[in-house]
Amino acid sequence: MLETAEFTLEQLIGRDRTHLTDLSDPRCTLHKDVVRPFLAMRAAAAADGIDLVAFSSFRDFDRQLAIWNGKFRGERPMQDRAGKPLDAASMSPAEKVAAILWWSALPGASRHHWGTDFDVLDGKALPYGYQLQVVPAEYLPGGPFERLTRWLDEHMHAFGFFRPYTTDRGGVQPEPWHLSHAKVAARAQRQLSLEALKGVLAAAEIDGKAAVLDTLARNYSSYVVNVDNAPESALFSPPLK
Repeated sequence: MLETAEFTLEQLIGRDRTHLTDLSDPRCTLHKDVVRPFLAMRAAAAADGIDLVAFSSFRDFDRQLAIWNGKFRGERPMQDRAGKPLDAASMSPAEKVAAILWWSALPGASRHHWGTDFDVLDGKALPYGYQLQVVPAEYLPGGPFERLTRWLDEHMHAFGFFRPYTTDRGGVQPEPWHLSHAKVAARAQRQLSLEALKGVLAAAEIDGKAAVLDTLARNYSSYVVNVDNAPESALFSPPLK
């Protein structure tokens, strides 16, 4: 059975890489205890004609901070819950914070910091010249990754993975591309606390800091810990031989 070492705070918030392993094929960075089940799942998918690629894996604190600040300043696009463009210049700081959180995590609170979570596509299903949009329609019936979705529905739990954002729970929008290693991510989630995150953000050069801190308790509940539960078949998947 997989046993994971405790996370440090620096690992939880994406400022330490000592819990990670860099892979070259496919190129991605994952928690050291997630590498083996991921590669086993990738091999199983390949046997069924699917090129399972983690196109976004570990993301560090500074990268998440740059995404946040870019959106807050209007330098990166923001969308409403339906995916329609928003004008950052016409919004209050609190409105910007709420809008960013629909699609992007607070720096220090992203599951991608842990190395347990990653976004997937099927490399063989990408049409030539296709521009990936990373929207749910691409993973639903009629989309290029429809077959990948069906395959994951049937097989991912056996390798210990699940989707933390499957249903609309009023927080993060559903992300059918986002997979998480149930057991290792559960440990990380238990160890991250509201008070620890508040201290990290208070010391960070984050735009909209006053609004971020004023709404943090509510948003921590709505966005950081408000995820779908992993099924027992993923949490207690048999050890890999």
